[in-house]
Amino acid sequence: MLFFLHHGYRVIAHDRRGHGRSAQVSEGNDMDHYADDLADLTQHLDLHDAVHVGHSAGGGEVARYIGRHGETRVAKVALISAVTPSVLQTDTNPVGVPQAAFEGLQAQLAANRSEFYRAVPSGPFYNFDQPGVTASEAIIANWWRQGMMGSAKGQYDCVSEFIREDYTEDLKKISVPVLAMNGDADQIVPYATSGPRAVELVQNGTLKTYAGFPHGMPTTHADTINNDLLTFIQS
Repeated sequence: MLFFLHHGYRVIAHDRRGHGRSAQVSEGNDMDHYADDLADLTQHLDLHDAVHVGHSAGGGEVARYIGRHGETRVAKVALISAVTPSVLQTDTNPVGVPQAAFEGLQAQLAANRSEFYRAVPSGPFYNFDQPGVTASEAIIANWWRQGMMGSAKGQYDCVSEFIREDYTEDLKKISVPVLAMNGDADQIVPYATSGPRAVELVQNGTLKTYAGFPHGMPTTHADTINNDLLTFIQS
């Protein structure tokens, strides 16, 4: 956020319901409500020509927002390590993640949330479990902090959401420029399920692939991602 502030942009980061500092409501923890909440926010702030940057499940939220509410307030879209168009393994997406893997995530989340929120950033989220990659305790601790701030139920429900959702029809409605940014070493959202498929569905898409980058590349490779985002925004 500071990077873009220093380049003269207004930067808005919202916590979706059940996450961060937002209300920990028991209902509405689904992508349609997330998208509608985002629409309410953009209307309340009267945003125009906004560049929407969605990472991981946030990419699905951006796509669903445009799918449900249009793009009259949107200038561009960046999808980073995003779940779009779908991440679940199906007959039409054979390279996706099996349902059992996501069910395992939910089981771990329910059994010991604090332990789970240490294990994910210590391992596959940032590829800290890979040979030659140096783990950052500060990054792991901050991921844990953010996770523990939110609602256990909201987060549990959110996992189900990004498992089952298919954003194909939402992506087809996007005509503004889209930049899909994906690391080919992503262990959370397999590369082949994400950017390469997404850019084929939007009307004006560009794919940028990063060799060896993990799912959490906006943190581990912030300089590269920020500068490429800036170039996209300014182009």
